[in-house]
Amino acid sequence: MVKGKEIRQVTTKQFIHAMKKSIFGLFLFVLTLAVNAQTPNTATLNTEEQEVINLSKDKWQWMADKNIDKLTPLFHDKSKFVHMSGTWKKDEELEIIKSGSIWYKKADVKDVAIELIDDTAIVWNRITLTAFVRGSDVVTEFTVTEVYQKEKKDWKLLALTFSSVRDTHVIKH
Repeated sequence: MVKGKEIRQVTTKQFIHAMKKSIFGLFLFVLTLAVNAQTPNTATLNTEEQEVINLSKDKWQWMADKNIDKLTPLFHDKSKFVHMSGTWKKDEELEIIKSGSIWYKKADVKDVAIELIDDTAIVWNRITLTAFVRGSDVVTEFTVTEVYQKEKKDWKLLALTFSSVRDTHVIKH
């Protein structure tokens, strides 16, 4: 004993067990930080930003469902769509979706960033897209840039551009 305190001896087994618990706790903490850094913080988004992000998410589902009735009023009459194989306008994009020549089966959205400038919204979606193209399912990593403009009370999609990226690509917020 040293001045009324007992010195506790720790066995190697006890020490290793304590270290494992500490390392595991640290791992969970870092993992939580990483997940939160990749997920848009909806608490910091204003109502309009959240509205556009929700519309963007709905759009991916409507594309997967080939729901032309929902997509037609969303796409501005002068909208353009930039893909890996070409650029086309609203009517061509709708026909491609309707016919299934490109079937956007699932867009797994990994991250979203948004900027609002007056009546314009720019949305960046970091996605893994599963699509049926030219007779085969393909899975591709993209950052998709969407430009929306508010007309009266409705948001209209002006431009949608697919940029092929590595799976490690991160959107700066």
